[in-house]
Amino acid sequence: MRIVIVGAGEVGFSVARSLSQDGNDIVLVEENPERAEKAENELDVMVVCGNGARPNILEKAGVAPGGGVKMLIACSGRDEVNIIACLIAKKMGIERVMSRAVGLEYTDTNTWSRDLGIDMMVSPERPAAREIENLLEMQNAMYSAELDEKTGIYAFKVDGNSSVCGLTLLELRRNYPRFVTIIVYIRRGEEGFIPKAGDELRAGDICYSFCYIDQIHEISELYQPQRAKKLKRVLIIGAGKVGSLTARLVKSKVKGLDVRIIDLDREKCRKIAAEMPSATVLWGDGADEDFLLQEGIEGTGGFVATTESDEVNLILAVQAKRLGAHKSIAVVRRKNYLRLAGLMPIDAIVSRNEALSSALISLVRYPGHANVYTLLDQIGAETVQVTIPQSSPAIGIKLKDLPLPPGALLGFVKREGGNGGLFIPTGESSLEAGDIVMVFAALEAVNDALAILGVNTD
Repeated sequence: MRIVIVGAGEVGFSVARSLSQDGNDIVLVEENPERAEKAENELDVMVVCGNGARPNILEKAGVAPGGGVKMLIACSGRDEVNIIACLIAKKMGIERVMSRAVGLEYTDTNTWSRDLGIDMMVSPERPAAREIENLLEMQNAMYSAELDEKTGIYAFKVDGNSSVCGLTLLELRRNYPRFVTIIVYIRRGEEGFIPKAGDELRAGDICYSFCYIDQIHEISELYQPQRAKKLKRVLIIGAGKVGSLTARLVKSKVKGLDVRIIDLDREKCRKIAAEMPSATVLWGDGADEDFLLQEGIEGTGGFVATTESDEVNLILAVQAKRLGAHKSIAVVRRKNYLRLAGLMPIDAIVSRNEALSSALISLVRYPGHANVYTLLDQIGAETVQVTIPQSSPAIGIKLKDLPLPPGALLGFVKREGGNGGLFIPTGESSLEAGDIVMVFAALEAVNDALAILGVNTD
């Protein structure tokens, strides 16, 4: 499929690389000559240097009648460029157009995208703030992502004094039968693997688990007993979009929470203070140890660094742990920094661009499957929610006899009616038409797994 991508920044470059590797014919439009040259040298794509909001530049990229372009993805750092590029593409008859939204007001509702005829409009700050809020609430989690209103994926590190140490996954399920959870991936040191029923858990393992949200606090205590604390105070460094959104979310979820926002920009502080009278907004230096100690960082439940600098955020999060913060989180733009999770004395690293890149990539890879969650930068895998069709050859076959490819397994199954509900399948389970299944797989195994389940990936 021929796809035009406008913008070769962190998001556009990542999307272009992934979709090109999938075998798509990618044309990348970038105004900055240095970025354009970098993309041309490092990616197997065609590069057009110019402003993606200009019709003549888009025409060079094939956005014209008979140009063969099926999709346009506008992910530059400027809303006006993204919106105009999408409008031109729609006018030229391009089937699907998607846009990054820098201004948060564009994603307050779906009105903007619907009225403009844009198929998808996403702001990276909102999912980043939701992930941070989840991580703050789930104090033991190193990674957090809600799949729906009932389920999520969470990563926990196994403490040496945990009762799960030395247990196989099969024994874990037998010993704790009431917990709806399944470990789908284990990171051990710098290596990782999709576990089998006979694999043992060891101290220091980072376990990525599908969990029932209602049980998450109890499940987290299995991995890290006596570590969870009630969240009472949160310090947020940076009064920008992610910082302010996080403050609003966490204040709305945790009653009586003491939220303190710190920023060096006095005007930003005044603006946020006027918008959020329930939070304490402080004009000051988030790197000043004496200032942080004065504001109660020692023993604080959560510390979040959301400045405009990735490197500053990482350093501030390390400093916060040293000063006694229970949980420290660094927000980054560069996705490669996510690989530092577990290697630095930081509890979690959140990428504000990763969710946007993943959403755009997944919409191309799995059209028709809205719930796709890419964990490429954490563990090189994806989860895809699919519905088993009436024609599926997998219906009625025990899962132990289903030839799923190596690196793929089934997580939750939701079944309407009867006594089904939500359950974790075993080798003796079989699927029925209409079952909603969460498939977990290494990237290279996803399409093969979906084909075996009879799910159309076109």
